[in-house]
Amino acid sequence: MAISRIFRRERLDNYLKSDQHFAKTMSAKDLMSLGIGAVIGTGIFILPGTIAAQYSGPGIVLSFLLAAIVCSTAAMCYAEFASVLPVAGSAYSYGNLVFGEIIGWILGWALILEYVLAVAAVANSFGAYFNSFLAGFHLSLPTAVTGPYDPAHGTYGNVVAILVVLFISWLLNRGMRESMRINNLIVFVKIAIIILFVIVGVFYVKPSNWQPFAPFGTKGILRGASTVFFAYLGFDVVSASAAEVKNPKKNMPIGIIGTLIVASVLYMLVAVVLTGMVHYTRLNVADPVAFALTLVHQNWTSGIISLGALAGMFTMMVTMIYSSSRLIYSIGRDGLLPKFLGKIDDQTGTPKNSLAVITIVIALLGGFVPLAQLTNLVNIGTLVAFLFVSFGIIRLRHLPNLPQNSGFKVPWYPVLPIISGLLCFGMMLQLPAETWIASTIWFALGLVIYFSYGLHHSRLNDQED
Repeated sequence: MAISRIFRRERLDNYLKSDQHFAKTMSAKDLMSLGIGAVIGTGIFILPGTIAAQYSGPGIVLSFLLAAIVCSTAAMCYAEFASVLPVAGSAYSYGNLVFGEIIGWILGWALILEYVLAVAAVANSFGAYFNSFLAGFHLSLPTAVTGPYDPAHGTYGNVVAILVVLFISWLLNRGMRESMRINNLIVFVKIAIIILFVIVGVFYVKPSNWQPFAPFGTKGILRGASTVFFAYLGFDVVSASAAEVKNPKKNMPIGIIGTLIVASVLYMLVAVVLTGMVHYTRLNVADPVAFALTLVHQNWTSGIISLGALAGMFTMMVTMIYSSSRLIYSIGRDGLLPKFLGKIDDQTGTPKNSLAVITIVIALLGGFVPLAQLTNLVNIGTLVAFLFVSFGIIRLRHLPNLPQNSGFKVPWYPVLPIISGLLCFGMMLQLPAETWIASTIWFALGLVIYFSYGLHHSRLNDQED
């Protein structure tokens, strides 16, 4: 087999022709709602407290700022790709277009890992939070249906996790216009709850709690930044929607970069208020925001925070299930997975087959499999995509037959894309050894599938005949 065969590149006009059946209904506001829905989850009520206690002190606000700056380098690379190449599939399709089929497949396989595990883990947590919420009203579900399959502890499946995944899939199947209305509403509620905490909490801030500002020094702030970096992951899912966006050259960069700006502001506001309300040494608890409100005798807002957590998880699942269905569609469209996955429903303009398959997989994982040990794999899947997208900008600028003179451009080229790629690689080196071992097994499985199926069924084979 000639090595050049696996580095064949797709043509942009083929993608644009395949993706033209999508209904183009999404605006910049919808994109920002999708992105914020993915980035702002339950972490905003936990990370500012626990990271402040362990690493950064009140300097956690600088940790969030540094992490946002690092993420913004990758975000700008995504924005240029999404502006120049408005196709479904995000990093998978970009890799196929600029590096070749084998790199595209590896990126797609990495993103499948990220999306599926992320949603399944959050669905699992949603079930636990929902049960706690019911307990506040002295209600409860039978123990047998409140956890993963574990007969030794009396649980046989997380029914809430399964039902919420099925509901979101049903919602997305009805078309993006209706789905976005509901998602936008829940994102609005989530942001309102975060702002409510900031407004209530600011009246209980004691400036003395901000002293010392950096008790662990610069090293602590940097360690905190490397830890909270992963709180920002998720903005990349915005690029998966490019084929369904009105005026993608203008709206995609707004959606991606706007998501990061809003998320950064919200994280930093919560961090400032939380460390001002309670001394950082007391914040190493499971629920620091609710803990701080209880300390200042604002118990009524703890229930509101629980609602915010549920809203955060719900919108994250909407975004990730949506993005994963578009990713699976894109890989099916190219023949690297069975082609029925690459079909778009004429009535709703959605890829129903890929959505159905990904829903079944996520519902089974979220409902029956304990995922606590696998969530680090989400981070490595994301960082692999970030790495190739960052360095891919350099190749994108030098490829013929691709639009070069319109849309968003990464500033300080080529320095910024190189810095972005190196930063992402540095973050990958921070991940534990067991994550690398598990991901190596995942990628080896992916290569087996590619060489045994994808390479022989690729639609690029037809173009060579």
